[in-house]
Amino acid sequence: MSNNYLCYKGRPLVRCGNEIYFGNMTDKYIILMKEITTKKVNDVDVGTKFEIDLLFTDPDIKGRGKIHKSSEKSSFTDALELAEAWLDRFNA
Repeated sequence: MSNNYLCYKGRPLVRCGNEIYFGNMTDKYIILMKEITTKKVNDVDVGTKFEIDLLFTDPDIKGRGKIHKSSEKSSFTDALELAEAWLDRFNA
């Protein structure tokens, strides 16, 4: 794995705007976490609600069909814990 990405527990964690991708594209599933709402904390926007989607990485699957599971969490920590559990379970 390339050292160009921030990793959490051995999996890449890549942010693009309000979306955070977690996981390896070579696995069957990855996670997409979307920051739905934020609040200001010391002039920094901090996420207060996240949508978590477990996505198929198969390029032949299009649109909403890519989403295998979905949930919402009220903190990044809770979202990341759920994401890790889903990846462990579904990529096993």
